[in-house]
Amino acid sequence: MKELLQLLKQNARLSNAELAAMLGRDEATVTKQIKELEESGVIRGYSVIVDEELADRDEVSAYIELKITPQPDCGFDEIARIISGFEEVESVTLMSGGYDLGITLTGSGLRDIAGFVSQRLATLSGVLSTRTHFVLKRYKEKGILIQDEPGDERGVYL
Repeated sequence: MKELLQLLKQNARLSNAELAAMLGRDEATVTKQIKELEESGVIRGYSVIVDEELADRDEVSAYIELKITPQPDCGFDEIARIISGFEEVESVTLMSGGYDLGITLTGSGLRDIAGFVSQRLATLSGVLSTRTHFVLKRYKEKGILIQDEPGDERGVYL
């Protein structure tokens, strides 16, 4: 199953026949394993990795760190659930270190993200502080190289 999951992470568009050939298994076995992984919740969904520059989308992404006060009886779970419900939020993770939650989100511009942080996140009960990092450029996403940069020819002597 581990090898199957790794192949699906790299390219979820591979057919079951292709996956079976790559794994040295028959297609029926692979189809059954994928169905079991989906039904058990191991596979939660499938997504696409987009090069935003090539797609010509004027969106801005940010990573936001939140320091919060854990709530009695639920710790960080309740505020993480609330934040996960916001449409702009792509991911929410519990973190170690100086901040408690890490949030990834996308907005239509810097002001959009700044407004989200100041009006929706910072005002939540239990939020002590936020730190926002804007994504300037993506190089690799989920193990996939986003941009194939041409080699740097500086310093090459002929």
